[in-house]
Amino acid sequence: MHKTFGSLHLLRRKLNGFMVKLQGYVLENCKNKNMARQIALKRELGLFHATAYGVGVILGAGIYVLIGEAASITGNTVWLAFLISAIVALLTGLSYAELSSLFPEDSAEYAYTKKSFGKMAAFFIGYLVFFSAIISSATVATGFAGYFSQLFDVHNIVMISIGVVVIFTILNLLSVKMSSLINILFTSLAIFGLFLIIFLGLFYLGDVSYIEMPSGLGGVFRASAFVFFAFLGFESIVKLSEEVKDPTKTIPRALILSIVISTVLYITVAIASVSILDWEVLAASKAPLADVAASVLGNKAFIMLSLIALFSTASTVLIALHAGSRTLYGISHEFKLLAPFRKVHKITRTPYYALIAVMFFSILFCLLDDIGIIAELTNFTLFVTFAAINLAIIVLRFKMPKIHRPFKVPFSIGRLPILPVFGVFSCIFFIFQLTSNIILGGLGLCLLGFVIYSLLMSFED
Repeated sequence: MHKTFGSLHLLRRKLNGFMVKLQGYVLENCKNKNMARQIALKRELGLFHATAYGVGVILGAGIYVLIGEAASITGNTVWLAFLISAIVALLTGLSYAELSSLFPEDSAEYAYTKKSFGKMAAFFIGYLVFFSAIISSATVATGFAGYFSQLFDVHNIVMISIGVVVIFTILNLLSVKMSSLINILFTSLAIFGLFLIIFLGLFYLGDVSYIEMPSGLGGVFRASAFVFFAFLGFESIVKLSEEVKDPTKTIPRALILSIVISTVLYITVAIASVSILDWEVLAASKAPLADVAASVLGNKAFIMLSLIALFSTASTVLIALHAGSRTLYGISHEFKLLAPFRKVHKITRTPYYALIAVMFFSILFCLLDDIGIIAELTNFTLFVTFAAINLAIIVLRFKMPKIHRPFKVPFSIGRLPILPVFGVFSCIFFIFQLTSNIILGGLGLCLLGFVIYSLLMSFED
């Protein structure tokens, strides 16, 4: 009898073990959405990767592409334009740091504004972020094409920029780790190029007046609004929230580090550039930093800096495409009509439909073939978005006062955070520094966003 019960008990344990294994197999392989486990993004990036990600996307566009046009507005005080933009970027960066520590999600701005203002406002801001990533990738791809055409005497700017977008979409499709490693390599080259300019500038310091303002203080503010595009990218770091280790600590640190590192490099390079090359010559150049180096070291330096500029701008395109796809991926979880964009590839663990959509729209903006217009339109979307992000901090301090904040923006009067208030007003001020055509175009883009939202909501019922 005892042996019989023992045998039955053993059989029961084996059956239970078999059922557990069978249940696990069914849950792993069943395609029913209520039973299968969703494929998730992979957490494999640390503080170094996240900071390099931010620095790489910031440095690519700003200093290698826009410094010439900025100099045409503000002359030798181009360094001051970068400093003012850096202050506004840091104010907003601190707000991003607090929000990312509260809500570590890839949808970033969408999640933040949804918690603060509701679903409609969240979609609107997520929509603007999506388009800013698209437009910026097109802007920097066009800048890449400008350097490429100067270096290799190939003048089909549009086709070159489209080719860059396609190539780096493929790299993003393959692996986030691969694209991150490529970004680190390209960022290292970009920083080397900037250090070379700084080193050359040491021998020319003091040769010009660094407070000369050909267009007055108003010109400096206009240039600041223009070169704010140079800081585009720091906010992209929050798109890594589902792909970094310990995001509540890593993301805020990477945000602040990337802004500070980029600011120091921008200001010193700007001073060095106008010290070496007359600002009017710099303003007329299609490859400004390459011309700065060539004026000291000759044609070989022009070739070297042009190659470095290619790598630097390519890095920005790579990351802008990544950021746009992660925004669309995050928003797609909220709307039925966008369901295909939430699909993640089983092998590469990347949102492949979202990446393809970002590539398609980026190509459309590449057809504009005008860096100035595309960059300013990007700035409009950024200023509206950043004003909302700073406002979200203020609202959440009153709406959720007791929630634990792993990172908190310093300086408050009661519950009112002071720095985000300055962030809101500085963004509004910068909007009015843009041209009237850009403001009208931006408002048209906003109106299109509300139309799309109404269409999406009609499919929710």
